[in-house]
Amino acid sequence: MANERRIKVLVCKPGLDGHDRGAKVVARGLRDSGMEVIYTGLHQTPKDIVNTIIQEDPDAVLLSILSGAHNALCPKIMEELEKNNIDDVLVAVGGIIPEEDKEFLRKHGLRGFYGPGTEIKTIVEFVKNNLKR
Repeated sequence: MANERRIKVLVCKPGLDGHDRGAKVVARGLRDSGMEVIYTGLHQTPKDIVNTIIQEDPDAVLLSILSGAHNALCPKIMEELEKNNIDDVLVAVGGIIPEEDKEFLRKHGLRGFYGPGTEIKTIVEFVKNNLKR
């Protein structure tokens, strides 16, 4: 349908991690699949990310964390979303997420995990099949 709204995805790099190649590859792959993509750049705080979510109203937020700080940063982002009564956005995290950390992150509301080597089509399908809106 020509009038159908494109899925809007925010790709974020929270924390001090400076490795953004994967996030840029994912952002481009999502864009090439027809989604509207906003990449926020490096060194975003949880509050920065939530402020961008408030301003841009995305359908999904994909976090990219390679620093190992996912157990500290992801819950803070989810708490900021809750403080702002935002519960209609899909949130997933990419990077090196140990299997033993995934349940902790799921309890905080993260819905998906994608690690190095994940095919873009897998991430695209995840977003399409798991939107909350």
